[in-house]
Amino acid sequence: MNSLVIDLKDLVNRTALDKGFEVIAVELHTHQNPMTIQVQIRPQGGGDVSLDDCALLNTPISDALDQSKLLQNPYILEISSPGLPDLLTTDRDFETFKGFPIEVSFIDDQESEVKKNGLLHEKSKDELKINSKGRVTIIPITSVIKVQLTTSKE
Repeated sequence: MNSLVIDLKDLVNRTALDKGFEVIAVELHTHQNPMTIQVQIRPQGGGDVSLDDCALLNTPISDALDQSKLLQNPYILEISSPGLPDLLTTDRDFETFKGFPIEVSFIDDQESEVKKNGLLHEKSKDELKINSKGRVTIIPITSVIKVQLTTSKE
């Protein structure tokens, strides 16, 4: 089954590339009847995936799968985005996720890597502010290694 997923991903990726997209993941759910093929896409240059993008790829990918003869049984094709990224990198990410729980990895005054959890308060070009248990911590942007969404509140 593993080689089938690899072959499917290769076929689907070639088809998506022709339309300006790349395939992030292909999952085969054979326990369902009919089986479901889930394909996650994103634009080659990055950016968001719209419903129109998913619809644009539905017929070409379905046709490519049918012509390949890789699948012998009926299937349902689902095309979607990979969802929201865990890492916050763009100004838009920081604006969108204000108030959300994050973990910040940064270099402190002693040149050690530190991780701090809190709620995203604000990001400017010079500093990142996080709220940890009611106290706002200011971290210089030049010290920040990464900022990622977490599931914990603080």
